[in-house]
Amino acid sequence: MAERIVVGMSGGVDSSVAALLLKQQGYDVVGVFMKNWEETDESGVCTAEEDWNDVREVCQTIGIPYYAVNFAKEYWDRVFSYFLDEYRAGRTPNPDVLCNREIKFRAFLDFAMQLGASRMATGHFVQTNERGELLRGADANKDQSYFLYMLHAGQLKQAMFPVGHLTKAEVRRIAEENGLINSKKKDSTGVCFIGERRFKTFLQEFLPAQPGDMVAPDGKVVGRHDGLMYYTLGQRRGLGIGGCGDGRSWFVIGKDLESNRLLVAQGEDHPMLYSTLSVAGGVTWVGDAPIRAGETLRCTCKYRYRQADGPVEATLQMDGRLLLRSLTPQRAVTPGQSAVLYQGERCLGGAVVEEILDAGKANIPGE
Repeated sequence: MAERIVVGMSGGVDSSVAALLLKQQGYDVVGVFMKNWEETDESGVCTAEEDWNDVREVCQTIGIPYYAVNFAKEYWDRVFSYFLDEYRAGRTPNPDVLCNREIKFRAFLDFAMQLGASRMATGHFVQTNERGELLRGADANKDQSYFLYMLHAGQLKQAMFPVGHLTKAEVRRIAEENGLINSKKKDSTGVCFIGERRFKTFLQEFLPAQPGDMVAPDGKVVGRHDGLMYYTLGQRRGLGIGGCGDGRSWFVIGKDLESNRLLVAQGEDHPMLYSTLSVAGGVTWVGDAPIRAGETLRCTCKYRYRQADGPVEATLQMDGRLLLRSLTPQRAVTPGQSAVLYQGERCLGGAVVEEILDAGKANIPGE
């Protein structure tokens, strides 16, 4: 009998082509759609229903059975509650990272095993090897290893990533050549499983807003903010500060939680936007830990998904947290976001930024 592979299908082109390729390779493929959010968007549209319709049509075209499973409770308990807690604490979380660990590669993986699968597959642009190591996807513009750094080697050995060796253009071409209806479907963005929304309006449904002052480095009040949770370090758009200062754009440089003040400054190269030293907790390694407490690892680090990684010295402290010393100044490193470590093409793991130790003291590039 052919090996059974259960594919997590989102309605997008990547997971659809993943299922198609596995079918062509002779596997016993089953498509499963995860519905993890119950509400409609601002327009009253249930995007999950639209995506489910696309999954059904794609599976019928490929000729594979398909199911839907609801993990809404697991998503709320394991991902969304953390998401809200982080915003309450003034941090900027990345729920997609936790969603992958807790939903796609835990709850969904367990469900796949219940369906008799030996492995599961997704449409992520990443690769693995026989040692269970996580490697970047072949398409550097679409590589998603940043979002999977919390997985461990055991989970990766039970997973397949059929499009990881392809470019996005190749994926769309394969979809079109095989008559898949979503070959030109726009990539999904926004919060994992919740989708594209007016973020401020969405967050107001769950957290009460507390407006306050926007304050410049000299202590002058230059505007009002709608609630600290709506802003992130380095943000320029949406501040609404006009007619004051020297004419340059204003940027968020920090948050004063105790006084409910948003700290802002002018100029995209303001010193308070740059740092080289941070502490990150909740350390996870994909495989065996490359360092022990007190040791330092030279590698590269990516602090945001859409960012080139840069050289760092990562020291594992006695308290289990990582001290990250960037060898080049980093702009707007943000508490709550993930610092993901690499050695070449291999993703080692990472941690969540908790504190910036030297904001404003780094040598700004070009100075």
